[in-house]
Amino acid sequence: MVAQGDESIAVANVAGIVSFNGVVTQGKSVSKGTPLITISSSNIADGNPVERARIAYNVAQKEYERMKPLVESQIVSQKEFAQAEQNYENARITYEAIANGSTSNGVSIKAPINGYVKNILVNEGDYVTIGQPLVSITQNRKLFLRADVSERYYPALSTIQSANFQTPYDNQVYELSKLDGKLLSTGKVAESNSFYIPVTFEFDNKGDIIPGSFVEIFLLSTPMPNVISVPRTALTEEQGLNFVYIQLDEEGYKRQEVTLGADNGIEVQILSGIKAGDAVVTKGAYQVRLASASSAIPHGHAH
Repeated sequence: MVAQGDESIAVANVAGIVSFNGVVTQGKSVSKGTPLITISSSNIADGNPVERARIAYNVAQKEYERMKPLVESQIVSQKEFAQAEQNYENARITYEAIANGSTSNGVSIKAPINGYVKNILVNEGDYVTIGQPLVSITQNRKLFLRADVSERYYPALSTIQSANFQTPYDNQVYELSKLDGKLLSTGKVAESNSFYIPVTFEFDNKGDIIPGSFVEIFLLSTPMPNVISVPRTALTEEQGLNFVYIQLDEEGYKRQEVTLGADNGIEVQILSGIKAGDAVVTKGAYQVRLASASSAIPHGHAH
């Protein structure tokens, strides 16, 4: 499981063209109110949003002030005055919110909380609309990855060095080695009311990893030399059996059953079925399987 962290999103309050400030880099520490992105509306059809908000505010203010003495004299109703007052307050809030971040280059979008830049959701020069997410800020620079390991594997826990994990929502495999991850602790005993021993890692909170989510974890121990392995993308499965496709010539393929060994989430050890030097299809194995079923691959080579 990936440990929970607090996160907030900076959104656009005007429409326009995005330009970055130097602080907007992944992993950068920011304080609440730090300018992140500038949105320029000078060259769009709707014009300057600050000027439009100022005009709307001035009009609403004049109408409110005009009606204020009239309601006291009962020339206008309380309902009409209440509507004018509401319009004035809404226009004031909108104008002050936009004008507060206004610069000569456009409207500045600021960090909503103290934290670290996790994701930049737009690119320089993008056109954005009001309410569009721009930058995600997290208060946890680090996330924690916890694996619950069965007691039967306790003797092997001392060899664990790192881990990979696969998310259920995008099936992407993340490598802790590429996220500045490290092993924090290995439990010595099982937790109460459990037969599992916790192994905890720490890694940088970047990318599209959802805090609090349950993931499939592949624990990495000491390297295994002199083994045959293939990428997981090379495997197909049918009725509980695993297969790869070996290329025989330019158009011919052979389906070969294989026996699997260790799996690190990216590559899988092959215990039997192929030998060193075999040309195994590592990408598009399922397409080859479908093509074989539809006779697109010559039948004489598809086994």
